[in-house]
Amino acid sequence: MRTTIRLDDALLRRAKSAAAMRGISLNELIADAVRAALAPKPGPGRVSEPSVVPLPTFAGRGLRPGVDLDNSAALADLMDDLE
Repeated sequence: MRTTIRLDDALLRRAKSAAAMRGISLNELIADAVRAALAPKPGPGRVSEPSVVPLPTFAGRGLRPGVDLDNSAALADLMDDLE
């Protein structure tokens, strides 16, 4: 759908520059901005989706013998013994 919007000159220049830096069209940049503005925001009593954080992984053979991740006290003792 076509529509006309009015942007001041400075904002239009910044938008065009941002679109070019991202390698997208001005139309895509504006559509993304409108989607972000219309996305539901967490408010009082509403919990936002947890963000996914990539965790580092290392090659190995898994847990050491005797490590129980459900027993934090024993795990802390084991880690103290390693120091």
